[in-house]
Amino acid sequence: MNLKIACIQYDIQFGKPQENFDRISKEIENTMNQDKPDMIILPELWTTGYDLTRLDEIADENGDETKTFIKALAKQYSVNIVAGSVAKKTEQGVTNTMFVFNRDGELLSEYSKLHLFKLMDEHLYLQAGEAKGDFTIENVPAAGVICYDIRFPEWIRAHTASGAEILFVVAEWPLPRLEHWRTLLLSRAIENQCYVVACNSVGSNPDNVFGGHSMIIDPWGTIIAEAGTQSTTLVGEIDLNKVQEVRKQIPIFQDRRPTFY
Repeated sequence: MNLKIACIQYDIQFGKPQENFDRISKEIENTMNQDKPDMIILPELWTTGYDLTRLDEIADENGDETKTFIKALAKQYSVNIVAGSVAKKTEQGVTNTMFVFNRDGELLSEYSKLHLFKLMDEHLYLQAGEAKGDFTIENVPAAGVICYDIRFPEWIRAHTASGAEILFVVAEWPLPRLEHWRTLLLSRAIENQCYVVACNSVGSNPDNVFGGHSMIIDPWGTIIAEAGTQSTTLVGEIDLNKVQEVRKQIPIFQDRRPTFY
């Protein structure tokens, strides 16, 4: 089975949720009219950016506005949407949470970032998640993770060992560590023999410049498509049959010896 995937890489407006909602609405409309993908991916914290000190004011209460917004777009265009992540306000605090919707506007997954990135003060303003990001989309087992999560290979393997064939990564990854981004994504694809679909942001906020280079990588580690450092929609097509072909050719999941790890 082939799936066409579009990653919307753009300059998130710092601390301005309504401007970002308006921008994404237009970007999805344009993408559906031009490319007609099966899936659309958004970057991390796309409604607010890293305006962490104002999250009590601008975070989405229970994620309700985001879920209503994405559900309507998914149904309108009959497209699956991995809706990046947003700041979700709960009684326990604010989480960095990914929502995934199918073509019918059904919520398939809600994953909150497990590993908080202290270099950008996430631990001071966000609550860490406590559950995996597994879901099934278009009858394909998949998983979603957020930015810093990709530095923890054991967390990624926890998803692929239970069957995930596509790993969706959403991020606001800084430009100074761009080569880490590329290398880690390629490594996660090769060692897990899965597709990696990674959507980053571009532009800057008062403290960071973001690196872009959204990528779609196949289970051999071959780059299907890669963006640059400007706002763009990256489109690529994946063949899900390739996952099992690669896993049969080099059967790492059969050869694992986790009792020794």
